[in-house]
Amino acid sequence: MENGDWGHRMTNPVTLNVGGHLYTTSLSTLQRYPDSMLGAMFRGDFPTTRDAQGNYFIDRDGTLFRYVLNFLRTSELTLPVDFTETDLLRKEADFYLIEPLIHCLNEPMPLYPLDIFEQVVELSSTRKLSKYSNPVAVIITQLTITTKVQALLEDICKNFTKWNKHMMDTRDFQVSFTFGPCDYHQEVTLRVHLMDYIMKQGFTIRNTRVHHMSERANENTVEHHWTFCRPARKVED
Repeated sequence: MENGDWGHRMTNPVTLNVGGHLYTTSLSTLQRYPDSMLGAMFRGDFPTTRDAQGNYFIDRDGTLFRYVLNFLRTSELTLPVDFTETDLLRKEADFYLIEPLIHCLNEPMPLYPLDIFEQVVELSSTRKLSKYSNPVAVIITQLTITTKVQALLEDICKNFTKWNKHMMDTRDFQVSFTFGPCDYHQEVTLRVHLMDYIMKQGFTIRNTRVHHMSERANENTVEHHWTFCRPARKVED
């Protein structure tokens, strides 16, 4: 094909088959960075392959190409909050020889966009267990929820008073439930119920840890700790 014919043909939308994923865009988008592989390919300086439907075929990661194409469209790198494939995307940027995208991926990136911050909920469970009871009995349990998400604390206080056995202590950014004695499986059910409630508010578990605090002749004390997080958008004052 003559270069003039190539330019005429490419004034129409271009459909690419990238690893089985179809993308339609414009010639100007693909040629935004002339020194890139795509710029050379759609300038006619680079050999091309077509699939059975006549689409230009590129044997690369089709899912990640959406981020490459969006960068070509806007010259900005926008990734999901929970994106975990930066190393793979960097390899795609290297393949396509898009230097500005390579530069963006090599720069340290914040965990969230500037208008997003992370809300945190800390849940701790301190349990005294009878060592000789069969089945295992929980002598006493204290569940403490700490968070600056005031609405969540208020909802927990409102929805979990029915199974509070003895005491509910509400303070700034914190609420505690103390109950017992009770059956071990009953205590686990209550704790799982509370964790499920927190996760239904959009929080996910970031980490968890277990600490054996003390051990006596007939009981031991175990502390579990969970950290839940969710992204939230900043509100202008």
